[in-house]
Amino acid sequence: MNKSEWRKKIKQELLHTSEEDRITKSKAISNQLFDTTEWRKAQSIGITVSRKFELDTANIIKRAWEEGKKVGVPKCYSADKQMEFREIRSYEQLENVYMDLYEPKKDETPLIPSEQIDLIIVPGLVFDKTGYRIGYGGGYYDRYLYAYSGQKISLAYTFQTTDKLPHEEFDIPVDQIITEDGRFI
Repeated sequence: MNKSEWRKKIKQELLHTSEEDRITKSKAISNQLFDTTEWRKAQSIGITVSRKFELDTANIIKRAWEEGKKVGVPKCYSADKQMEFREIRSYEQLENVYMDLYEPKKDETPLIPSEQIDLIIVPGLVFDKTGYRIGYGGGYYDRYLYAYSGQKISLAYTFQTTDKLPHEEFDIPVDQIITEDGRFI
């Protein structure tokens, strides 16, 4: 399958995942993340605010705040397809921008330079066993990760993983993928 076929297939599976499954599996995946050395060592994390059909990140954000970690959420700039992470301390600092995506309000949230983010939870639709991913197609994360040297972990349901995906020379693999069935890479 090519990238667009993978996107279509996995989006359909995500949309058909029951809320009960999503909650149960998201919790199992989050708990595995919390057990990693990368999580324990991180003073700051970069993470997206999940949409209703995606793996739930609210529990992760809450836990990060409870542990005193700095939480950065991406702010995207469509004109040049760039993004940056801005620190949020509450959900009131977010705004719904498009396609039900929540981003930080720029005037209320400080920029977190990439070298100050210890761990980025990299989103995607499908992942392979070598860390490559297919995202939503904007390329924002690949551009950002090109100059990022911290830890990169992706969280996914098992059905979002496969042995091998098509990838380009500019695609940046993640260091680890965590599913409800375990971790790999």
